[in-house]
Amino acid sequence: MTALDLRVVAADDAAAIASIYRPYVEETAITFEEVPPDAEEIERRIADTVETYPWFVAEVDGSVVGYAYAGQLRKRSAYRWVTELSVYVERSARGAGIGSALYAALLETLTEQGFASAYGVVTLPNPESVGFHEAFGFERAALLPEAGYKHGEWHDVAWFERSLAARSDDPADPTPFSACRDAEWLDALLDAAATGKP
Repeated sequence: MTALDLRVVAADDAAAIASIYRPYVEETAITFEEVPPDAEEIERRIADTVETYPWFVAEVDGSVVGYAYAGQLRKRSAYRWVTELSVYVERSARGAGIGSALYAALLETLTEQGFASAYGVVTLPNPESVGFHEAFGFERAALLPEAGYKHGEWHDVAWFERSLAARSDDPADPTPFSACRDAEWLDALLDAAATGKP
């Protein structure tokens, strides 16, 4: 594979992201979204996310081949130290370590920001995703039986959790991602994750 490049998402990545995500929505239960969002909607989601949470894209030869982001777990303010992760890779590029590079970058960034835990939500059965999360130190925290109905079937959902920091009795709020975007450590972290040397 040509050298992988990881960088912070830009608004003009929205069309490529929508294209990568579409088959997951239309053909699988990996996501419970049922109508593929268009580029305009993806651009709105990017804008809503990157003030607080990281969103990265992976490029090969100048083309976006994958993306990953963190987001709000629940709306209530006491949840602000935990986050939910998502990662999607273009099907033709799967198996090349792109998802792992993106997840490594996300987890390191969230740790630097001061988040306490990250969650991954997996529609079952999906042994590939379960193994992926376990390889990153996630442990299954909950099982929601028959939590979603898509493509004519009920699907169980597993929640996986990875602790990012020890709990404090007086935790500082996580640093917003907008305050990290120009940090030297972020550039170094993305370069290291892209080369598999975080």
